[in-house]
Amino acid sequence: MPLTPEEPQIHESAQGPRVTPAASRTAQTPRPVPGPRPAAAPRPGRPGPSPAAANHAGGAPRPVPPVQRATPGPAPVATSAAPSVSAAVPQIQLIPASAQGALDAAEEAVDLLLDTGRAPGDILVLTTGDPHPWAAHELSFGEAAYWAQHDAGDDVFYADAAQVQRAAGRPVVVFAANGGSLDSAARALPVALARAGALLIVCGEPERINSVLGAGV
Repeated sequence: MPLTPEEPQIHESAQGPRVTPAASRTAQTPRPVPGPRPAAAPRPGRPGPSPAAANHAGGAPRPVPPVQRATPGPAPVATSAAPSVSAAVPQIQLIPASAQGALDAAEEAVDLLLDTGRAPGDILVLTTGDPHPWAAHELSFGEAAYWAQHDAGDDVFYADAAQVQRAAGRPVVVFAANGGSLDSAARALPVALARAGALLIVCGEPERINSVLGAGV
């Protein structure tokens, strides 16, 4: 499933779920509460005004036709709509970038996601090469404190793609192919896709990414 490179614009198709940023979703307009309806004009084939109403109006009373009762038939069988397959498949967006520029492209993608209303805790960033500076800094205090921030889930979390198995799923996963071997990326990218609830953004060289996608996703 080769991807066509796109400009770094984050848009989610409900293609599966093309996830519109959570905060940018417009709330459904509440339906108006129905009030009393005006009396409708008699429909063709329906009984006309009652004899009392006709006498009151000065006209001759009209015979009221007998009420025809409908013969009860079999009750309709309720059918539930099949769930949309695309709703379970996250969108994949490719942002072309060199290995040296993939991390910067990932940062720009994160900034755009936050600007459009995504909550920080919705975003997981994975790197295939050098770790993100935030991850390197936090790991200096020990892995326990580092992963505690992951478990808290209240901020953007940066992790090595090789540790994607340990990371929990989030609505948006940003995958920065900023180095490392092709084999390691091929192993990590399908797991990153599985971790993405609505959107997977891949920043890297299109030919390399498409070769990985064709082999493993």
